[in-house]
Amino acid sequence: MTSEPSLPRPPGPIADRRGSDATTPFAGGLLRVQTTPVFLPDQSDPDEREYVFQYRVRITNSTDRIVQLLARRWTIVDANGKMREVEGEGVVGRQPILGPGQFFQYESFCPLPTSWGTMEGAFSLRAREAAREGETASSLLDGPWPENFEARVARFYLVAAEASVDASAGANA
Repeated sequence: MTSEPSLPRPPGPIADRRGSDATTPFAGGLLRVQTTPVFLPDQSDPDEREYVFQYRVRITNSTDRIVQLLARRWTIVDANGKMREVEGEGVVGRQPILGPGQFFQYESFCPLPTSWGTMEGAFSLRAREAAREGETASSLLDGPWPENFEARVARFYLVAAEASVDASAGANA
C-alpha cells in the first residue's frame, strides 16, 4: 500500500526519536521550543488500538522581553493520515510568564489509534519590556503587553517501540 505524499513517515531507528527543536526569532533574541516524546506501554492497549504517548515541552526565552504563553495549537496526524487540530488556552491549565533567560517545562500526553503519528504546532504569546525597578507582579500583569507573536513547535514523532518503519504498517494495524 502506498501512502499519500503528505503523510509523514515514522523515523527509522529508535535513536532518531528524539523529538524536535525549533527557534523563533523575536526582539533581538530567540524563543526556543524543544520536545521529547515517550511511548507509554503501560497505559496503551494495542489490541484495542489505543496508543498513549507522553511528551515533554521546554520553552526557553532568550529574548530581552518578558513573554507570556497565551494559547496553543496542535496538528496531530496518525499513521492512517487522519488529522485532528487541538487548540486551547495556555498549557496544562497555565499561562506561564517567562522573563529574559527563563524557561518553562511541562508534560502532557496524546492518545493515538495507531502505533505512530506526528505532532506539530505553535504557541501564541504576548511580550513586553523587561520589568523595571519597583514594578510589582500585579503592575506587570496589569501593564501594557504591546507585542504578540507565534512560536513554532517543530514536528515530532510519536512512535511505539513495536512500530514498523514501513508507513503501511500503521495503516494496517
